[in-house]
Amino acid sequence: MMRRFSLVTRLTILYALISALVLCGLGVMVARATYLHFVDLDQAYLQGKASLLQGSLAQVTDSSKVDALLSQQMDSHEGLYVALDANPSQGPVVQNIDFSPLRAAKVSGSETFDWQSADRTLRGIKVPLENGEQLLLALDTHHHAHFMSQLNVSLAVYLLFATLLSGLLGWWAARRGLAPLRVMHERARKIDARQLSVRMPSADSSIELAELAQGLNLMLERLERDFERLSEFSSDLAHELRTPITNLLTQTQVTLTRDRDAHAYREILASNAEEFQRLARMVSDMLYLAKTEHGLELPNREPVVLEREVQALFDFYEAVAEESAVGLSLQGAATIMGDRLMVQRAVGNLLSNALRHARKHSVVKVIITRLPGAVELCVENEGAPIDEALMPRLFDRFFRTEKSRPHPEHNGTGLGLSITQSLMTAHGGTIRVASDQKNTSFTLVFPV
Repeated sequence: MMRRFSLVTRLTILYALISALVLCGLGVMVARATYLHFVDLDQAYLQGKASLLQGSLAQVTDSSKVDALLSQQMDSHEGLYVALDANPSQGPVVQNIDFSPLRAAKVSGSETFDWQSADRTLRGIKVPLENGEQLLLALDTHHHAHFMSQLNVSLAVYLLFATLLSGLLGWWAARRGLAPLRVMHERARKIDARQLSVRMPSADSSIELAELAQGLNLMLERLERDFERLSEFSSDLAHELRTPITNLLTQTQVTLTRDRDAHAYREILASNAEEFQRLARMVSDMLYLAKTEHGLELPNREPVVLEREVQALFDFYEAVAEESAVGLSLQGAATIMGDRLMVQRAVGNLLSNALRHARKHSVVKVIITRLPGAVELCVENEGAPIDEALMPRLFDRFFRTEKSRPHPEHNGTGLGLSITQSLMTAHGGTIRVASDQKNTSFTLVFPV
């Protein structure tokens, strides 16, 4: 298994490699520029000597004095070699310096040519004379080579130490720059189910780490909020399930204390069946709510004719409305895009609540209104007002307002409004409530 390196180590190695690459490029550029500078200097010097010799040779008429003139020029500068090439078939040899490579080289009078001769590195030029001969000049470049060797060693040593220094500075910078990550790590180790209020520091961090800290804090806020809701849900669920289970257990234990007739057993079983129905309805609602609260997508998106669905619900609740002496009224029409069964469930929950809390001989109104960019469906009933302090909690799970409203005999599970809100969220819509001394209305807003 390959060893994993820390982020500081990776940044240090990367910074050192980049520094080494940049320094190597700079060293090559310096060495190359120095070499070309020496070439230019040698070229200028050889051309100057060639011009001087051309003038001197033009004034010499005696061929015996040519050798003396050439020797005089060579003696005036150490490492300078001069030859007059008069025989194209054989290159001249001066002081063990073979000029044959220079004579055969295809270079002009302004270009230099490098070659090896007698353990020497030579740089030379050849200049044609008016009489058809060629003047060959060569310069020993051993002093340049020595300087370049020392320069290359110096550059290599500097590159080594500069790379090490860059690595150390990179390690220091990376460790200092990533210090907030260590603080986040220490704080993250403290987070558990009992300490979800811990937040990551973002004030003294860089922009990138501050954005990371803000993202983590938002995540922790969501987790804390969801955990609190889950804790409340568990507590409410235990409380809601305890009552029917206690009733069933108590009633069964009392029944078993003595023998009873068939009629008594039937009454007890009927009472138990009602409690079981309540438990089954509660479990079904909880499962549906769990599905809607965890990223539920619309199973079938299709055109939904709202007035048609409301009329179907009127037919379903007609018997309940007659029993409660409440009328049903529908106004308006509109078509939306959504899941028909989910829309039916949401409107049905509001209609059931309205019938439960409506005054006798009143009318439950369903009003459909088209708006720019939205469609509103309002379910309105006459009845006791909802306490304004209870408004924010109406959509909480298992929350009921029967203590302040009539008809306590209607025993709901307290999940209907929570389910309706989740269904509207799945449709990208919202739900709002309004209540005064006369009317209470719940409004579903569907986006178009």
